[in-house]
Amino acid sequence: MEFLQVFTTPEAWIALATLAMLEIVLGIDNIIFISVLVDRLPPHQRQVGRMIGLGLAMGTRILLLLSLSWMMSLVDPIFNIGTMGFSGRDLILFFGGAFLLYKAASEIKELMGVPHEEEADGSPVKKASFAMIMAQIAVIDIVFSLDSVITAVGMVKEVEIMIVAIVIAVGVMMFAAKAIGDFVTEFPSIKMLALCFLVIVGAVLVCESFEIHIPKGYIYGAMAFSLVVELFNIRMRKNHHMAACDLPEVGGNHKVTA
Repeated sequence: MEFLQVFTTPEAWIALATLAMLEIVLGIDNIIFISVLVDRLPPHQRQVGRMIGLGLAMGTRILLLLSLSWMMSLVDPIFNIGTMGFSGRDLILFFGGAFLLYKAASEIKELMGVPHEEEADGSPVKKASFAMIMAQIAVIDIVFSLDSVITAVGMVKEVEIMIVAIVIAVGVMMFAAKAIGDFVTEFPSIKMLALCFLVIVGAVLVCESFEIHIPKGYIYGAMAFSLVVELFNIRMRKNHHMAACDLPEVGGNHKVTA
């Protein structure tokens, strides 16, 4: 009953809606990362991988919320280099950003290389193990969760509202994950764009660890603009392909009548 009493005021519902929307926006990069990784799994394991990956993201966020006292201690400097102090949060952001940069760069190199030999069903012969993919998702979920939870703590005081907002946001992401994942898989140019997004996110995380703050609005705005341009390119290529298919054959045998 005490849990439900928090939601008895209009302010609580407004805070819940606002925080849930913000958590969804902050979770976009998480969905992209999960979609890119599960694409390396066999087709029949991809949806399960997405659901488990997002479930891990939700669990990590809730566990961090329930350990607020420990999480807030992460901002205390552990050591100094010159006049700059580095906290536990800074180290998590640095190593998480570096991992994201490495992983995105590796995937870009793989995408630009020679295609793998394919099996009869069209899937690549070499596939990553399910456990390895889940481990990578779990590691990067901690980094994405840290940013998400810090945002939640800054907006709302009630832990109950934060938890419900996270559950709602992850539920929406689970609903959209398959469509986003299939779209990224279907169009290689979108996958390349998504990987470039992850490079930007990794670089931003590393910058944040050095107290170099880059407004997220600029980043998301650039991502949205790039995505719209690429969608126009996909539409243009599709129209050109359809027009080429509709052209009549040249040099064919046609009977001429007087």
